[in-house]
Amino acid sequence: MIKLNDYLYDGETIFRILQKYIDDLEENALATHNQIDLVHCSFLETIYELLEHNEFLTSQSQRIREFYKYMVVEYPYLAFTFKGRIKSIIRAEEKFNRYIVDFIYDYYQMYHHFPALQEIKEKLSCFRDLLAYRIVISLPKCHLQEGQDREEEEIKLLYEIANKLPSFLEDQGFTIVKANTTGRECSELLDMSLWTTYRDYVYKPTSAGYRSLHLTLFDDMARCHVEVQLRTKSMDDSAEIGVSNHLRYVESQEQQKNRRIEIPKGECKYFDEAYDRVVSLENIDLSELDVNMFTAVNNSLINDGCGLFRGRQILPFEHLSRFQNGLVD
Repeated sequence: MIKLNDYLYDGETIFRILQKYIDDLEENALATHNQIDLVHCSFLETIYELLEHNEFLTSQSQRIREFYKYMVVEYPYLAFTFKGRIKSIIRAEEKFNRYIVDFIYDYYQMYHHFPALQEIKEKLSCFRDLLAYRIVISLPKCHLQEGQDREEEEIKLLYEIANKLPSFLEDQGFTIVKANTTGRECSELLDMSLWTTYRDYVYKPTSAGYRSLHLTLFDDMARCHVEVQLRTKSMDDSAEIGVSNHLRYVESQEQQKNRRIEIPKGECKYFDEAYDRVVSLENIDLSELDVNMFTAVNNSLINDGCGLFRGRQILPFEHLSRFQNGLVD
């Protein structure tokens, strides 16, 4: 079986790693008539093109920066940061294969047989977060009135910002993509008209305690999907380096083991291959990887391993309230 892991130890650039992996995966898929791996190749080619042809990021980040400028004026007392990222190759590969594992498992649990090939292929057309921006806010303690709870006030501000963001970005050339939600999972602090727009993990956290508001957009100018996440600093810390991050990893490990038990090896080759790729990536020792992060296709570009190039700043912007140190002018 062709796995990404086998291409990460030769000191190659991200582009050469991706191209070799795509070529070998496609050759094997054609030889074995594996249509899911052909879809897999198309997914990887999308990432390659996103990394190689990223001139649109300048325009896109400038348009999103307009909301940053709006917040600087509207919320001078808030500290906040705007971050942007292209999902790493390893995490994108892991997510693609996890989608296959999860879909086949859930389908099998519901119908007691495996989904048709076409149903799996249709499920794999839903990736919309390869490119994402994050807004993280923090309210300085000096702005709290007696009796106010900092977390509660930050959450109110988070929803206030969330209520304004969609219409603002529509004016900047983005189209809102409806979320798969009925609205029953959304806080009343969110405008009712937006209940089918956001995925509200603040009101209804995941089982690992992850909290964030997610908004999916289609950039009409760049012709690609973008995800925007809104969090407080405590939510961001928990998701990136804290309890939620750890619990998600532990939960994922246990979940994969249980699914392997319920669907024994040999029952469904698409499940087997995706499962093996997920486990291999989860267990990878990042310290042992040998990836050339600083060689590019030409000398005018620098590839940092995430697809971000010199002159292509995909944020971040940061606003520190003048009250950030707790002193009032």
